[in-house]
Amino acid sequence: MTQPHDLLATLAEIAPQSALAAAREQRDAATTHSQGSYQALFGAEDADFPLQQRFIVAAQVARWHQVAVLSDHYAQQITDAGISPRLLLALDHAERLTLRPVSAEPQHLAALEQGGWSLAAIVTLSQLIAFVSFQSRVVYGLRLLGDRLLESRAAVVATAGPWHTQPHTLSGKPAPVAFTVEDLGWEPWIAAKPLAEFSEQEQQTLARFGHTDSDYFRLLARNLPLLEQRTLTDKGIFYTAGGLPRAERELAAAVASKVNGCIFCASVHARKAAQLSKQPDAVQRLLAVTPGQPLDEQNSARWQAEIAFAAALSATPVSATPQQVQALRDQGLSELELLDLVQSAAFFAWANRLMLTLGEPFIPGK
Repeated sequence: MTQPHDLLATLAEIAPQSALAAAREQRDAATTHSQGSYQALFGAEDADFPLQQRFIVAAQVARWHQVAVLSDHYAQQITDAGISPRLLLALDHAERLTLRPVSAEPQHLAALEQGGWSLAAIVTLSQLIAFVSFQSRVVYGLRLLGDRLLESRAAVVATAGPWHTQPHTLSGKPAPVAFTVEDLGWEPWIAAKPLAEFSEQEQQTLARFGHTDSDYFRLLARNLPLLEQRTLTDKGIFYTAGGLPRAERELAAAVASKVNGCIFCASVHARKAAQLSKQPDAVQRLLAVTPGQPLDEQNSARWQAEIAFAAALSATPVSATPQQVQALRDQGLSELELLDLVQSAAFFAWANRLMLTLGEPFIPGK
């Protein structure tokens, strides 16, 4: 089947001359490299993780997220629906990453290894699940902005999710038990690829993005073409001029991380939001919200609307509503700012799921 050159626009049915289409043209890097990530995952056969298995997993992940146009797209690519024991392990991994990533533990990755999954294939599988989680939110968000929702959903107040409270990591290092803006380390549960095993050109790619010394990125670099596209997607979403202020993009990342229970991601992006907005107290209130409690209280009207929308877009399944979009428009957000908010929150459906399921944070220097 011929693949669209811009799958997200196709599935979202974006009108070519619309304000939303114009906003996406201003975010062409995010658009290009989101599509590049899709191509890296689904563009070529791979004996280690065959395409048919990838499509089966992707269709199921999108189904769990209840984004029918995306699950239908992947289901239409399936020509061999055979389910092997190896694929059952992948689907078990996919269910956990999709619905409750904070419940992941090291033995889940060990089970994949014992079931015949290579380290590179585990990374690609995890990336695929996390990427489709991102896609689901972008497609839903774009359809919401373009008034193309296929079904109405009841408004649900998205709340802070649970997080890890064990005091030590698998290796015995002290672990954070609450959200913080302090610098944290992160250690993988499966081996990062040693730098010496990368070719000179691959090392140059890692160095170009500042990934050389990071266990996290050298682990993801077991699929380096996908990591490169993912990194460029990230930069296209968070580091582009105009549109939503950078502080508010970082705020959306922190909100998603609170919903998903990712202490590490929140530590980075809440810190940036606090620094750039010069509102550390407001950010600290967000981080202090306990599981099951709403995230959007005691803020300015603009931040309150942004937090409520980012939290609802981060919920599984997504619970964002047209009324929340209207509340954002009432606060003066332009189409470009709305697009930035959607993509910033959606990206952390991707990032959180990798951080939470491939390793864990630790407190350095203790």
